[in-house]
Amino acid sequence: MDRSGKPDTIDWKILKELQREGRISNVELAGRVGLSPPPTLRRVQALEEAGFISGYRARLAGEKLGYGTEVIALVGLKSQAEDQMRDFERRVAGWPIVRECYGVSGNADYILKCVGRDLQSIQSFVLGALAKAPNVESVKTSIVLRVAKDEPGVPLL
Repeated sequence: MDRSGKPDTIDWKILKELQREGRISNVELAGRVGLSPPPTLRRVQALEEAGFISGYRARLAGEKLGYGTEVIALVGLKSQAEDQMRDFERRVAGWPIVRECYGVSGNADYILKCVGRDLQSIQSFVLGALAKAPNVESVKTSIVLRVAKDEPGVPLL
């Protein structure tokens, strides 16, 4: 990193490679970015400590594990008071079926990505726990028919 704490050209290469392949070995990463392994490891550790890398995770194939149904839910709240929104977010954190939750502007207050074994399990959740949760005014859902693009992270060039 440069003196201001911003990533330099090599750091950007490291970030790009790790975003593409988080399980890459340090030796392979070093070869791809043009450094030897020790300084590459130091740079990765510095990027982690500075918060540029927030974590690593495996991307699981949900359909192979029996979770082949995804639904996007747009949730409107009766009140957008901060304490009401925090209460909803705490509730969402306890629902394993909800895999992603975004507070948004526009026609909904939250967008949820729900993943279940089948449509019935998601429908049961939506009509039950979600729709009946305190402060929930409306829920509109769309079934994900296919994924045209799934590229997590940020657009590093």
